[in-house]
Amino acid sequence: MMTRRALLAMSAAMLPSLTLGLRPAKATASDLSHPEGVIAAARALAQSPYQPQGGTLAPPFDGLDYDSYRGVTPKEGKAAALALGDNYRADLLPPGWLFPDPVSVDLPGHDIDFSADLFAFDERLVTPPDAPVDYSDMGFSGLRLRTRLNAPDRWDDVLVLQGASYFRALAQDTVYGLSARALSLGTGGTAPEEFPVTRHISVFAADADLSFGCLIDSPRASAALIATLRPGRETVMDCALHLFARQEIPDAGIAPLTSMFQHNDLGPARIDDFRPAVHDSDVLVIDNGAGERLWRPLANPAAVQVSAFADEGVRGFGLLQAPVEFERYRDAEAAYHRRPSGWVTPQGDWGQGAVMLLEIPTENEFADNIVAFWRPAAPLAPGAHRFDYRLSWLAPATVNLPAAPQDFALTPVHSASGVEPNARQGRLFVVDFQLDPAAQADIGELAGALVLDMTSGSGAEMGDAAIYPLAGATDVLRTSFLLTPEADTASAELRLQLRDSAGAAVSPVWLYRWTRTSEGGI
Repeated sequence: MMTRRALLAMSAAMLPSLTLGLRPAKATASDLSHPEGVIAAARALAQSPYQPQGGTLAPPFDGLDYDSYRGVTPKEGKAAALALGDNYRADLLPPGWLFPDPVSVDLPGHDIDFSADLFAFDERLVTPPDAPVDYSDMGFSGLRLRTRLNAPDRWDDVLVLQGASYFRALAQDTVYGLSARALSLGTGGTAPEEFPVTRHISVFAADADLSFGCLIDSPRASAALIATLRPGRETVMDCALHLFARQEIPDAGIAPLTSMFQHNDLGPARIDDFRPAVHDSDVLVIDNGAGERLWRPLANPAAVQVSAFADEGVRGFGLLQAPVEFERYRDAEAAYHRRPSGWVTPQGDWGQGAVMLLEIPTENEFADNIVAFWRPAAPLAPGAHRFDYRLSWLAPATVNLPAAPQDFALTPVHSASGVEPNARQGRLFVVDFQLDPAAQADIGELAGALVLDMTSGSGAEMGDAAIYPLAGATDVLRTSFLLTPEADTASAELRLQLRDSAGAAVSPVWLYRWTRTSEGGI
């Protein structure tokens, strides 16, 4: 099982300290203190074969586990709360546990050598070394940035860059949930996935916005991620990925998002939990080049599954956390109702390719089992490539998504399924759609005027379709259908859309992959 954040630990290659003349143990000024320098360094790395450098962490960082790692904290004024102008503070993060790879950090106005003295150790959890230790080959594991995100008198987390090429950000009044990566390679393939690792982080400037760059390396490619961060009600990162391929890459993942989905009203039935839903995200949303909005609820399947949504000129995609009511989760500690959504908006034409979705089985909530990313149709040739995009971290709820490519009167808000008591070989699905207030329509009259456009492919039938107002709601239509698969059908791709009497679409396209349970049931 791919445990939550275990992906980060799999980036086993330590950072070579000589290739660029970097010392991983410093947070200092260098020729990497401007975007062009980071891009040039990535280009130079790609001119030579990848050079992993094995190594081990020195005590006490070498023996940290989940609990003891939390007992190592950067000291304020030494490695924490480092001022970056008036609007940002930085924390240098310790190595250990899942984060063995040393990262050099360049902060304007600070020149800091890595040392254990920068960190406080909770001696109830961490045993200090009993002899002097050489830390010259060690470095930080990443960087945490804080700003006055939610209150003028408080420094709140806004961005963490740590582990492989992962990072997470927050919008106002949200808690950490899904993650992003600078680059993925081989995700969802048959060979082991390759996890590019961050070698260096530079903060270039910090005013109202903060600009930074990451130098990234991997066996098949090096890269520079140059980004500008704008925190707020919607925290926005304008990103430019400069990728330098050492060889042809057929399986690159651009703008990857990583999340967790365990269960909700769509299942799976094998999850026995007192909470009605457990997930960081529950829907993949795609605005495709044809002007459609695709709405694909996530699944926790019985076996690993990969979906490809072929497209040309994709307009945007993201992982949505739709329900915002506490009662939908009933978990006061995890606060799933406050976890952000992530949305990728390509800048410029990304051409032909596919939005890819990887769904991995999990029995608990400690697994990052969902990945969504863009994969170009043509393999990336050796040499330079650039992808520009805006990554938005949004407050949860459907209403916070960017506007759809066309105005829809109805938007999916809830999906559920279960075995139909009167048709034991069929599975009943219900999909609820909420009426846009601007539509100014009577929900009862609307129900009688719409039709369900449904397809399921071969091997399964969607029948007994119904559209009716949801009892107790004045702005919600419920649609339902019965899926009846043939005995030897293992999966079916379901597609549903509401249309008016003239055939015009009045809702996004709802998609779902039905699969048989691990026990063979429906």
